[in-house]
Amino acid sequence: MYSRTINCLVAAALLSAPLTGQQTDPNAGHSPPGEETTATPIAASADRILRTESDAKLAALIVEALTRNPGVAVATAQARAAEHRSVAVGALPDPTVGIIAFLQSPETRTGPQVLTLNLLQELPWLSKLDLDEQAGLLTAASLHADVEARRLSLVTEVRRLYFELAFLARQREITQDFLDHLGQHEEISRSRYATGMGTSQGVIKIQAEITAAESQLLDIDQRRIDLESQLNNLLDRPASTVILPAALPAGREIHLEHEDLLDSALASRPELAALDARIAASRLRIERAEKSYRPNFKVGLTYTFVEPREDPVGVALPPEGNGDDIFGIQGGVSIPFWRRSLAARVDEAAQLELAAQEAKRETVAAIRSSIGELVQRIPLSWQQLRLLEDILIVQAEESVASAESAYVSGTFNALDLLDAEHVLYRTQTSIARAQADFAIRLARLEGAVARPL
Repeated sequence: MYSRTINCLVAAALLSAPLTGQQTDPNAGHSPPGEETTATPIAASADRILRTESDAKLAALIVEALTRNPGVAVATAQARAAEHRSVAVGALPDPTVGIIAFLQSPETRTGPQVLTLNLLQELPWLSKLDLDEQAGLLTAASLHADVEARRLSLVTEVRRLYFELAFLARQREITQDFLDHLGQHEEISRSRYATGMGTSQGVIKIQAEITAAESQLLDIDQRRIDLESQLNNLLDRPASTVILPAALPAGREIHLEHEDLLDSALASRPELAALDARIAASRLRIERAEKSYRPNFKVGLTYTFVEPREDPVGVALPPEGNGDDIFGIQGGVSIPFWRRSLAARVDEAAQLELAAQEAKRETVAAIRSSIGELVQRIPLSWQQLRLLEDILIVQAEESVASAESAYVSGTFNALDLLDAEHVLYRTQTSIARAQADFAIRLARLEGAVARPL
């Protein structure tokens, strides 16, 4: 067999990596040309993103999610179970102890045999146990990488929900301010109508806008309840738990290099580390299945209790060794006879390796697509935000100020003033939406490349 010391070192290297935020290629030498392994030593992705989060409220939510989320707890327990399973499959089978009690004792030259004890130990062929153990360790390593992938996805989803809640908070503030302005305009419009300077149409139109704004506030509250429920579910809290008011982050322009981001993602994504480990484990299982054609051995000891002869001849002339117990050794070998079953095991392991390779190819394609989309969308989101904040909001505010002056002087009617107020309201809401979209896309991109930008 291979050295047990080597196995222990392999186990330590593979299993300590995910636990300490390290991911290593478990079987770099087996990667086919053009499909080199992508896992390199990195810090835990979710923790790296958390450390760079400047919003204390959001950081607290992320910490709570990583600590309490049931999905992460389940995946972690499964990974730890795989560690223990790898130790179990690498151990020798339990020895078998047997006993034979003779109902009618066989008579021998040295006396009747009354009881036989035997101990039998199976010894698998050469490296079968070591291959089972190493494959189990690689499986455990892949499950630990799955845990990190789940944690990274959880961080991204918590950030998305937080920014959506921040948008709703800002939208509610904008809508309430709009509603307050409508209330003021209604009072003025009523006064103008009472003095004959205005029309009833203006009063009715403003009242309809007030009702629509109040309905909008109710809709915002409904969406907030839904988002809070989703976020509380991730945090394993009651759905009705109130989330502290969130704030939209200040936008900042970033320069994105597609190839650098893609290289970082292919080197850092825990999903790829998990698939690399599964591919390596599948190759070891193929080797293990091929060794099933080799026999296993069995060795053992026997001990037979013999009583002294009690027949007249034996009593008169006791033979040499009269009543001496019998000690012996035994051995055996299994015969790999059912070749069809053995071939099926090899084919199964080969198909599992193919499935892991195809899963890796699919994951790489998804990463490329996600990064390619975000790298194009984020600059456009920034340009839209700058257009709204630097130009359109200024124009909308000037338009409202001009409309109010014209309304007071009697040049504009209530409908003209409402049009200007609507433009400002839509512009403010669009700015909040653009800020939220920009923050969400940055969060998604950091999740895609598995590191903070």
